[in-house]
Amino acid sequence: MSKKGGRADYHAAGTDLLDKFRKLCAEAGLKVTHQRLEIFHAMMKSREHPSTEEVYRTVRRKIPTIALDTVYRTLAILEQNGLLAKLQIDSRSRYDFNLERHHHFVCSRCRCIVDLYWPAFDRMKPPAGDVPWSRIDSRRVSITGLCRKCAGKKK
Repeated sequence: MSKKGGRADYHAAGTDLLDKFRKLCAEAGLKVTHQRLEIFHAMMKSREHPSTEEVYRTVRRKIPTIALDTVYRTLAILEQNGLLAKLQIDSRSRYDFNLERHHHFVCSRCRCIVDLYWPAFDRMKPPAGDVPWSRIDSRRVSITGLCRKCAGKKK
């Protein structure tokens, strides 16, 4: 998938992802409901890393009767089946539709989350010696600091 403005451009791959979503639902014995489709579309269109509540507010504009619990359950299903990633930033869960290898920069002031592509880090060998793991399946790093916008502001 191509990168556009620091984020992967998922609009180009939308049909494939929608097909994958429909197939996933069928395999899991889940109906492709209007609510699930709207939640999936909200995540697919998001250029942010929304929380469950933010996804809920977005979907609620189209489906005023949707329950927050429906959004929680649907996001959990999407995450469990590899259609999005769950991030723990501070005490909040956030979701990332970008499944390319990347890391995150989190602004300590405004709390924005920016995708960070760092191929040199990805190629580094892990430390050798007496380590607490037997295998590393993925690398995901969150770096905290001030974004350019906040760095230019006075406290």
